[in-house]
Amino acid sequence: MKLLHLGRGLVVAGLLGGVATASGIALTTTSGWLIVRADQRPQIMLLLTAIVAVRTFGLARPVFRYWERLRSHDTALADLAEARTATYAALIPLTPARLGRRGRTEVLTGVVDDLTDVVEASVRVTVPALAALVAGVLAAALTALVDPRVGLVLAAMLLAVAGVAWLADRLESRAQTRVLDARAEVSRIAELITTHADELRAVGGTETAAGWLHEAHGELRASVARQAWGRSLSAAAVLVITGVATLAAAGLATTSGASTPVQALLVLAPVATGEALGVLTDATRALARARACAARLDELLDQSPAVTDRAAGAPPSSPRSLHCPTAMQTPAPRLELRGLTAGWVPGRTDLGPVDLVVEPGEHLAVTGPNGAGKSTLLAVLARHLDPTAGTYTVDDRNVTTTDLAEIRSHIAVVDDEPHVFAGTLRANLVLAAPEADDEALVDSLRRAGLGTWLHALPEGLDTRLGADGRGISGGERARLSIARAIASQRPVILLDEPVAHLDHPTADAVIADLLQHAGGRSVIMVTHHGVGLDRLDRTVTITREGAHHGQERVPR
Repeated sequence: MKLLHLGRGLVVAGLLGGVATASGIALTTTSGWLIVRADQRPQIMLLLTAIVAVRTFGLARPVFRYWERLRSHDTALADLAEARTATYAALIPLTPARLGRRGRTEVLTGVVDDLTDVVEASVRVTVPALAALVAGVLAAALTALVDPRVGLVLAAMLLAVAGVAWLADRLESRAQTRVLDARAEVSRIAELITTHADELRAVGGTETAAGWLHEAHGELRASVARQAWGRSLSAAAVLVITGVATLAAAGLATTSGASTPVQALLVLAPVATGEALGVLTDATRALARARACAARLDELLDQSPAVTDRAAGAPPSSPRSLHCPTAMQTPAPRLELRGLTAGWVPGRTDLGPVDLVVEPGEHLAVTGPNGAGKSTLLAVLARHLDPTAGTYTVDDRNVTTTDLAEIRSHIAVVDDEPHVFAGTLRANLVLAAPEADDEALVDSLRRAGLGTWLHALPEGLDTRLGADGRGISGGERARLSIARAIASQRPVILLDEPVAHLDHPTADAVIADLLQHAGGRSVIMVTHHGVGLDRLDRTVTITREGAHHGQERVPR
């Protein structure tokens, strides 16, 4: 990912910032001249030029600073919108196979916080650096016209501050990765605790979880403290350089033979310039942080997708209407796997070889030990992962030569930790069914066993869920995810441990409601604890050696 974007808008903003900073330097030096000269009580007419200059510089600094902020923020917000669109587009083909062990929180942190830091680096680094360069060069050049020796002092000061900025960047970068990792760990643990708060209270694990969070915060504080040492040393070095330059300018000014007001101007020039250059320490901090964030994003996004799209020339899928609440628009297809193997990491086999046939409308349970490849099987069926060998056909069409979107349009996925977005109940449902009307959404909730719950909500579909809204239980969360799958009207539903965190009666009731209202849909459910197996047509056990068929199909 490109770290610093030097477009026309940022260059203009940097130049405007340079004029604003130079106006501040000129305001300080001119004010010093005016104060000393006024103390000599000359004719007021001799001070008018300086008075007008002070007023001009005093007005110019905030005006140009406002223009700089307006231009730089407009550019940054436009760049951020484009970067987010491009990043999300690059992330979608990688989901979920190329996310590895990253949790939802870590991924969201990467694409939100990290991306923001990378884009804002253009404003926090490019604009201040350009402004400091323009202002510093102008200050050195104009001072040299008054006294070349003091001008050289300012030039040396600029070089010394540039060296400090380079050193600060090195120190900041060295600690930044540890800070970001610690910050991600705090977010991960906080998300884990809040998501499973009820379960932790039930088993008395609240204090233990709070200890995890305390340890994570302690590591973050330690990392930030180590980083702060380098930052404070850099800031102190700029002050020392400013003090040395000021002393040198004072010594040269007193031997220059210039008038007392001019000597005051020459002494104040390094002071004002040092104040303007002090922003570079913050700029190096932003640069180091953006560099580390860009590395994290590149690590995530610079991967080859786990799924290749259809061969050229295959007909695209046609959109389906979702306004009919009682019937699917497409019958369930026949799914067939022959000698299929698959793996999440190139060169490794996590599933198979597997031979499996799922007839239209069949309800199938997939069991097996941990690591046998049950979730990998669902990922292949959902077209989130390409097979490494063998074939996977949908209605006798090989999925690797068929439109990817078309295959996925047949399949709805319900995982073990369904996400509830901070928004209305309607918004949470229409994610899966963008064209569904309220009648279809209400029907999907009723079929998922949430009819009574919905009736009790005072605002119905407009009820806000999640952050700053209504909290929901684990059972309601599972049923809401199933309602999404039903609302989508997709003829195949894949469930990966959908009731793993629920008690036995609630889990059995959730599965019973799903199967009762599945209609002609095919249902394939991965499970460990065996709840609801007696309600399914047959069971397939996945092992490292392949798939072993258990109980035979029974009439429903």
